[in-house]
Amino acid sequence: MSKFRVLFVCMGNICRSPAGEAVLRHLAPHTFEIDSAGTIGYHTGNPPDERMHRAAATRGIATGGAARQITSEDLRTFDLILTMDPDNRAYVDALASKTTDATAKIHDFVEYCTEHDVPEVPDPYYGGAEGFEHVLDLLEDGCAEIIRRHG
Repeated sequence: MSKFRVLFVCMGNICRSPAGEAVLRHLAPHTFEIDSAGTIGYHTGNPPDERMHRAAATRGIATGGAARQITSEDLRTFDLILTMDPDNRAYVDALASKTTDATAKIHDFVEYCTEHDVPEVPDPYYGGAEGFEHVLDLLEDGCAEIIRRHG
């Protein structure tokens, strides 16, 4: 039996989406196949942002990997693609419209949040440490619901 495949998507794949990948992997390490990607290729090959790495580490969550850009193949191989904000969603929806055999379900990550009522997972890149903590709070909330629904 194959595992349920989840892809987290943000803009650069260095803050929110690799943190989502890390949080879900931390909470359910053997239940899912998990990856992350960005809508832009600017950071391709770079590790997660050091500030996100530090914030996650204080919660016992290990981040890792290298940034990459989402591809049409992702829309064929993942079961669920979770976008962090409306711009990410628009990009993924546009890519899906050009991918005739796309099978992935695309959702806004915040649809899975049960303790936080927010319109998006905000990009913490230009803010302070509290922004990274807020993102991790949202990710832990939503990932718990992902596990409940799909685990």
